[in-house]
Amino acid sequence: MLRALAVDDERPALEELLYLLRSDPHITSAEGATDATGALRRISRALDAGPDDTDGIDVVFLDIHMAGLTGLDVAKLLANFTRPPLIVFVTAHEGFAVQAFDLKAVDYVLKPVRRERLAEAVRRVRDQAAQAAQLANPPVPTAPVQSSSDQIAVELAGITRFIQIHDIAYVEAQGDYARLHTDEGSHLVRVPLSTLEERWAARGFVRIHRSHLVSLSRIDELRLDAGTTTVRVGTAELAVSRRHARQLRDLLMQHTRSPGGRPPP
Repeated sequence: MLRALAVDDERPALEELLYLLRSDPHITSAEGATDATGALRRISRALDAGPDDTDGIDVVFLDIHMAGLTGLDVAKLLANFTRPPLIVFVTAHEGFAVQAFDLKAVDYVLKPVRRERLAEAVRRVRDQAAQAAQLANPPVPTAPVQSSSDQIAVELAGITRFIQIHDIAYVEAQGDYARLHTDEGSHLVRVPLSTLEERWAARGFVRIHRSHLVSLSRIDELRLDAGTTTVRVGTAELAVSRRHARQLRDLLMQHTRSPGGRPPP
């Protein structure tokens, strides 16, 4: 269960966001702040109290354009703390997605906020919070072992399972670990993203960001908007860094022309 703080200097937007958050069964509490200064004071109190205190905050839903400090400014300040709350940006502006993800935001939700889209953001926050807890207490196995070139071994609650590589939609960097995302869920393995990038390049996996490796065949949509590139993989929307954008477009064009390639989005 999550404790949330919503920050927006437009009160109607803040009240709507708080209503939606409080309606989510995975949110235990949702507070509001109408400016960055008030939000930072509240977050500072939560950090002083510690993550297990009732006064703690797990996630901050931040507007970007606010009087005084912006949401991006707040995120930069929070990055200096050892265990800051997770951040989801909620904004009417599409052009800051790359900056947001560079600041390690969990998600980037556009206004007007839809209930279903916010629920997806909450799910991502829950997943990342669970990942952080798992990284703090990593599993015992020394390394994932390939049972064959078509599978990768993962461990869950002491049980080793074998995941088909073609079932993996995208991979997310988690420090020296990587999280494999499939249609059924996600699995943490003790192997760097760069290693999987090298191993799986011939299988159609391509690096789109320092934090993500994506299967070309699982990309449903490529979006170019105001200089920002994103891809949709199932329900996930992933930022594409500028250094990888051109290569990704070229690879997608090659993939759509190859046998078995899916039509361009």
